[in-house]
Amino acid sequence: MEKFELHILGCGSALPTTRHFPTSQVLNVRDKLFMIDCGEGAQLQFRKSKLKFSRLNHIFISHLHGDHCFGLPGLISTLNLLGRTAELHIHSPQGLEVLLRPVLDFFNRQMTYQVVYHPFDTHQPALIYEDRSITVTTIPLRHRMPTCGFLFSEKPRPNHILREMIDFYQVPVCELNRIKNGADFVTPDGEVVSNSRLTCPADPPRRYAYCSDTLPLASVARQVQGVDLLFHEATFADEDAPRAKETFHTTAVQAAVLAREGGVKRLLIGHFSARYEDENLLLEQACEVFPATLLAKEGLSVSV
Repeated sequence: MEKFELHILGCGSALPTTRHFPTSQVLNVRDKLFMIDCGEGAQLQFRKSKLKFSRLNHIFISHLHGDHCFGLPGLISTLNLLGRTAELHIHSPQGLEVLLRPVLDFFNRQMTYQVVYHPFDTHQPALIYEDRSITVTTIPLRHRMPTCGFLFSEKPRPNHILREMIDFYQVPVCELNRIKNGADFVTPDGEVVSNSRLTCPADPPRRYAYCSDTLPLASVARQVQGVDLLFHEATFADEDAPRAKETFHTTAVQAAVLAREGGVKRLLIGHFSARYEDENLLLEQACEVFPATLLAKEGLSVSV
C-alpha cells in the first residue's frame, strides 16, 4: 500500500511549554508532503522527522492565530536560503498575505521562488486542492475567528491487474489500461473475458480529517463520517468544559463523542492546554467514550 502517513510536528496550544511545540503536522501522500498549520518550531521538527523540504509544495493554515502560523516566516526564509525555485502554495483564510508580505519583503528582499496565496471562504465546505492522488476540502469550524479544518481524501485507484490471468489470456500491453479501468477483454476468437477474472479491486481510498480550534459541531461529525483517522483538538479536560466553551475550544470527551457520532475508525487528540502536566488524563477521558483514541505527541507518525 502506498504512503499515507501523518507526522506530528507539534501538538501544543497557544501558551508555550517545555513539553510541546505549537500545532503543526505533515501528511505524506505518496511522497508528496502537505503541511497543516505551521506553529513556531515547525521547520526544526520537520528536520527531526527526517522529511524533505523539496517535497513540500502546499501548506494549509486553519486560521490566523499565532500558534498556527508564526512558523511561516522562518520556514519561508529557510527555503529561500536553500535556493528553492519551485512555487510554494499556501492555502488559508483571507488575510494571510497582508500579514506576511511586509515581513517577507523586509527579511527576504531577493526571493529565489514565489509564494502563492490561495485564500478560501470559511463558511461552506469547498474543494481547495486537487491532484491525481487526493482532494482537499475545507471543514467549516467555529472559533473566535474564521477557521476551517481540512479533509484529505485519496482518490479511488484502478483495479490491480492479475498478472497470471493476463499471461494466460495473452492480453496485449495496449489493453492493460482499459482493463485496469474496468473494461472486459475480447480475445481474437471473440471470447469475452470478464474484468473480474483479470483484476482484483484496489485498496479502498483513505481519508484523513483535521479539525483544529473549534467548539464541538454536529456538522463536523457529518462531514467526517467514516474517515480512517480524525485529528480533533482536545484542549481541555472534562472538568474544564466551561473554560472550553468560553474560549471556543473542545474537551477530550466532546472530541470523543464527535468521533463516535461520525463513525470514524480512529481519533487522534491534540492541541493540549499548558495547564496539564500529563495529557494521559485527556486520553483516559476520551477512551471512556471512544476507545480507538490516540494521544498526539511530537515525532509521532501514524499510518492512515
